[in-house]
Amino acid sequence: MKRRQFIQTASASAFAFNFFPSKVFGANERLHIAGVGVGGKGSGDMDQAGFFGDVVALCDIDDHSLNAKGDRFPQARKFNDFREMFDAMGDSIDAVTVSTPDHTHAPAALLAMRRGKHVYCQKPLAHTVYETRLMRDTAREMKVVTQMGNQGCAEHGLRRAVEIIRAGAIGPIREVHVWTDRPIWPQAPEIVARPSDRPPVPDYLHWDLFLGPAPQRPYHGAYHPFKWRGWWDFGTGALGDMGCHTMNLPFMALKLKHPVSVKANSGPLNPETYPAWATIEYEFGARGEMPPVQLFWYEGTLSNGQKNRPAVECFKGENPSGSGCLLLGEKGVLYSPSEIGAVYKLLPHGLFQEYSGPEPYLPRNGKGDLGMKEEWIAAIKGGPRPMSNFDYAAALTETVLLGNVAVRLRKKMQWDGDNLRSPDCPEAGPLIRKIHRAGWDI
Repeated sequence: MKRRQFIQTASASAFAFNFFPSKVFGANERLHIAGVGVGGKGSGDMDQAGFFGDVVALCDIDDHSLNAKGDRFPQARKFNDFREMFDAMGDSIDAVTVSTPDHTHAPAALLAMRRGKHVYCQKPLAHTVYETRLMRDTAREMKVVTQMGNQGCAEHGLRRAVEIIRAGAIGPIREVHVWTDRPIWPQAPEIVARPSDRPPVPDYLHWDLFLGPAPQRPYHGAYHPFKWRGWWDFGTGALGDMGCHTMNLPFMALKLKHPVSVKANSGPLNPETYPAWATIEYEFGARGEMPPVQLFWYEGTLSNGQKNRPAVECFKGENPSGSGCLLLGEKGVLYSPSEIGAVYKLLPHGLFQEYSGPEPYLPRNGKGDLGMKEEWIAAIKGGPRPMSNFDYAAALTETVLLGNVAVRLRKKMQWDGDNLRSPDCPEAGPLIRKIHRAGWDI
């Protein structure tokens, strides 16, 4: 990218600061890349990262996934424990992808960054608010290039929507609605307790390594693979799974950072799984000339069988999508029917028929998930800082995860983002910063 484009990209970030990687690679230099979690989403992440470097190490607690990816990259050494991988190959690894269940994002990514490795981590950045902040601070301290995997950041539509909102096309915005079609995995009301039977651990699965920092519990197929998302100890529910995607467009466009308060309403709570539905209200203060804004999140299915969605009048005659967001301005509405903000409409149609928008200034990519890896690798080699770097991604993820804290508290929580605490809800403390199991401390 040209210097002009670099400056425009940096100035467009709500959290830009001077950033220069501790080591910059040559344009034609091949990076040595390792993957932690190479099944499911991690399989695609590893394949895409492999376009831009040499895959030298693979790690997964499931031997089926590990061996399948080992066939794809036969030159790579295979490990079940990422701690052992870094001990054995630390000097041979330049960059790492982390695509594990949510509860092991922080232990893996922090260990990599503390050893000077550049990190691409899947959304949400971590399992708790404290872990997220620690990941941001560690990335700054170690001067590593980071990127979170919320691929809408690479889409033309999202970047253009950000430019249009910031240009004031629909006027000042005081209300935002974001919703998802998740969960699509088992949780409440169908599952509200741990399974009572205790099947043997499959010989291909390293169960203690799956648990990682989570409290000990017996193996069951109700947790792995994929079904872990609905369990408090392993996943972050529908909000954690999709908030970093669907909330991303308004969060970036409105230059949001820390909410000043959060409150939630939800279906019945249980100590094991996320509730059947939740509606969460975030309040943000003014940001320069931008006024205070309320952001509403909707997930799940209500007790009457209806999907939890914004009021129909918010859509200005449009059909509600399964997932998406609405930004309600004084002059009009921006509606994205995409779960990653890749497309948008300005409403009402007649009012914006002749609107061309501001001159584009954000760089264009348009390659989605692959484009996220491309920009991450380019930044390692001296290019512009990725748009979902851990400074931006941590602020977004902290906001997302605070919604789950509010769900469990069952009352409105004031939030002091600078000091990572709630001044009126001290009981939030253990939900902000959890205790890790011995051997997995961060």
